[in-house]
Amino acid sequence: MLQLINIHKSFHDGESDLQVLAGIDLDLKPGESLALLGSSGSGKSTLLQIAAGLELPDAGEVRMKGENLVTMDEPDLARLRRKDLGFVFQSFNLLSGLNVRDNVLFQRRLNRMPDRDGWVAELLAGLQLEAIQHRPVEVLSGGQQQRVAIARALAHRPQLVFADEPTGNLHDSLSRQVMALFIRLVEEAGSALFLVTHNRDMAAMTDRQFRLSQGCLGPDV
Repeated sequence: MLQLINIHKSFHDGESDLQVLAGIDLDLKPGESLALLGSSGSGKSTLLQIAAGLELPDAGEVRMKGENLVTMDEPDLARLRRKDLGFVFQSFNLLSGLNVRDNVLFQRRLNRMPDRDGWVAELLAGLQLEAIQHRPVEVLSGGQQQRVAIARALAHRPQLVFADEPTGNLHDSLSRQVMALFIRLVEEAGSALFLVTHNRDMAAMTDRQFRLSQGCLGPDV
């Protein structure tokens, strides 16, 4: 599904180079979930961005569906992200001016999928969005907006979901509830999950846990 091979990444701070990723290797199998932990600034989000083809590494390969994303041209990358990937970020990134339902269906419509089917109905019901599906997303609470973001990411049943601190804006009890529901729906969608989090309780809900420290990746212990 996803293979990271010898990934390197550095950033220049004006005087010197700061290496954040130093030869990262990682495999994610179809339907598997993994969590990436690490301190703030350790490079977790950078690694996710590279794995999703949103940022280029300095060296290494990102292989998905037999293709190297590092050498793929932008139209093919955009097509892969649209069809095969889903994204949930801490900032939600919902489309203002659209209601809940139109936000949820946005990715499906890009892929010319029907607005109505059993999976969409299950998402709206499971995430308790049915009663508010015609409300503008701007008037929703943080928890409601997060559930809309999850539904949108899963609505087209992507092969791989990337989630960067997906419950970071929610209080502890609500974040645990939303994360448990998110993990269950990812499994029902048949998707693989690449999760970045600082929370070990959230990470423990995935199949495997890794820690990024000083540019190197190892098992979380």
